[in-house]
Amino acid sequence: MADLSRVRNIGISAHIDSGKTTLTERMLFYCGRIHKIRDVKGGDGGATMDHMDLERERGITITSAATRVMWKSDELKIPEHVINIIDTPGHVDFTVEVERSLRVLDGAILVLCSVGGVQSQSLTVDRQMKRYGVPRIAFINKMDRTGANPNKVMKAMREKLHANAVPLQLPIGLESNFVGVVDLIRMDAVYTTGEEGEIVERREIPAELQEEAEVARMDMLEALSQFDDALMGTLLEEGEVSVADIRRIVRSATLAQQITPVLMGSAFKNKTVQEALDAVTMYLPCPTDVDVYANDNSKGAVPDEDGKRPRIQLTNDNKDPMVAMAFKTVVETFGQLTYMRVYQGQIKKGDSYVNARTGNSVRFGRLVRMHANDREEIDVGEAGDIMAVVGVDCASGDTFLGGGVEYSLENIFVAEPVIRLSIEPAKRDDADKLVKALERFRREDPTFRVLSDEETNQTLIAGMGQLHLDVYVERIRREYNCETIVGEPRVSYRERPTKAIEFNHKRAKQSGGSGQYGHVVGRMEPLPEDAEENFEFVNAVTGGRIPKEYIPACEHGFASMMTKGPLGEYEIVGVRVILEDGSYHDVDSSDMAFKLCAMEAMRESILPKCGMALLEPIMKLEIETPDEFQGGVTGHISSKRGLVSSSEVAFGTCTILAEVPLAEMFDYANEIRSMTQGKGTFSMEFMCYRQAPKNIQMDVLEKRRKEKEALKKK
Repeated sequence: MADLSRVRNIGISAHIDSGKTTLTERMLFYCGRIHKIRDVKGGDGGATMDHMDLERERGITITSAATRVMWKSDELKIPEHVINIIDTPGHVDFTVEVERSLRVLDGAILVLCSVGGVQSQSLTVDRQMKRYGVPRIAFINKMDRTGANPNKVMKAMREKLHANAVPLQLPIGLESNFVGVVDLIRMDAVYTTGEEGEIVERREIPAELQEEAEVARMDMLEALSQFDDALMGTLLEEGEVSVADIRRIVRSATLAQQITPVLMGSAFKNKTVQEALDAVTMYLPCPTDVDVYANDNSKGAVPDEDGKRPRIQLTNDNKDPMVAMAFKTVVETFGQLTYMRVYQGQIKKGDSYVNARTGNSVRFGRLVRMHANDREEIDVGEAGDIMAVVGVDCASGDTFLGGGVEYSLENIFVAEPVIRLSIEPAKRDDADKLVKALERFRREDPTFRVLSDEETNQTLIAGMGQLHLDVYVERIRREYNCETIVGEPRVSYRERPTKAIEFNHKRAKQSGGSGQYGHVVGRMEPLPEDAEENFEFVNAVTGGRIPKEYIPACEHGFASMMTKGPLGEYEIVGVRVILEDGSYHDVDSSDMAFKLCAMEAMRESILPKCGMALLEPIMKLEIETPDEFQGGVTGHISSKRGLVSSSEVAFGTCTILAEVPLAEMFDYANEIRSMTQGKGTFSMEFMCYRQAPKNIQMDVLEKRRKEKEALKKK
């Protein structure tokens, strides 16, 4: 892989059932990686990238899968390119798979359904791409579906995603008449023929579309001229613009995330997928186009005023010291499989590298290149590569280093779980199997948590949604042959202060020998509801009233009391503690004395008096149902304390967007089926925490009180 300009690391992301895996399958076929197209829900074993039995049975993607293909186009004079592809899940319950894939990828394809358009998970994926600054192209899929409307989809991209959608193609026909596209850059018609769409034919634009194509091309050029003065000058002079210049401008504007080029096709009907592969090579970045920075943790590196380490730009050079990120781990029978992205230097089989988090040196004994679940042994992983290491014990997000450098890469964003269940083995003899399974899944998936309830001594599992936990329970049964008993789903409530208060707390204990003296004075304020952090500590002590060495102990004391609130012992969020004054004793003061003083202040002076309120998780709900059931479904949402934010009917299908408390949504899958004669579908993702109504708060806390009383009787 000498020429990095011919390498693309891309992800394919979208809402549920938009056709990500189907698109990936066609890409593998046209690149010669597989020799038979298999479909997600077909009877031929399922798609290549859905390699788990559970994925093939359910027809959904649960884990992201990586592969590597080669693509070239003699027609467009595109030389052979290496494309590393990661196919990601669409369900929000498995959002960490998308998150950690986008963290290490250079570009992405955002797949949108021509009928559904921008749906709830499309918004989440778009937010993740923006978080990591990933340029993307959009592929409007399912152009053969009844109700296909690419103009409506592009309008939604501009309004909902705030994306500057610039179509590079015009469809030839729609719905069942969709046969190809007009390439607005080359101004010719593209058709894919042959049994499996493997033959690409370029012909003249149909006469009836010629005028529309010329208007669409001018619109495209005007949109691009906003980012290139030379193009604007050419258009003003009514001159000709070369194909090479248009492609250069599209590429530079895409890399700068100023535009999102839009392509169209039907992956299932094998229409114009090759055009998407061409666009990947022409418009998405290669590793050298992306600036990647690492924190410099060496002793000579001087932090700035905010305490942040200086940042070093990585080089993508094979000769420099190796820097790589472990972005996904899979625990297997014969050791852990760790997916890695190499940012600079080389990983060589048999060499040892340092884990920046632990400081330990680890030998990489076996390197492999992944194709879904199949492996190909390799000896070297080079800069810009995505590969895997077998038998290395590490966590997702760890940085590995070679050559004596001391860097660390920014970690992966992990969302907080919103639902929990109790779990125990059906047979006592299976306890060891359950422990092994939970430990494995906890290590593989940062959003899957394993907790212990101190009151009930039960093991709890927490995750992103009911489907997320259902899949893990099913995997425990299949992969570990362990039947389990699962308790009722429980909502992860939070507690939050509603008013600011002042505190003045002194701790003075004397019991022979040196005593314990600490004194803290300050105030507590609720953080804004949209604050990213749950706890904020501000040191406003002046004049050495509390020595600097005791300040961290105070912060630790306040923060340690955030785990259990006074209402129902739920986690506390939204607290800012401002320490303003205090006093100390030359002999009796210590770190421990100030830590205990801060804990007492929180427990006795702050939490009981700050008007604590209960917060409940609110979910963003998207429902698709035949329009005849619209009234019943919206009425049912209202009965669940839900708020319908929009309702849209197109071609007999109603799409309803709503905000509903998670506590009301258990067993909703069965309810929506019964209301819509099995024709309704829904997807749900966490949106925010919101204060629960007073009557709901009283009901939740009363139920909590009864649970505790029942435990005491036991």
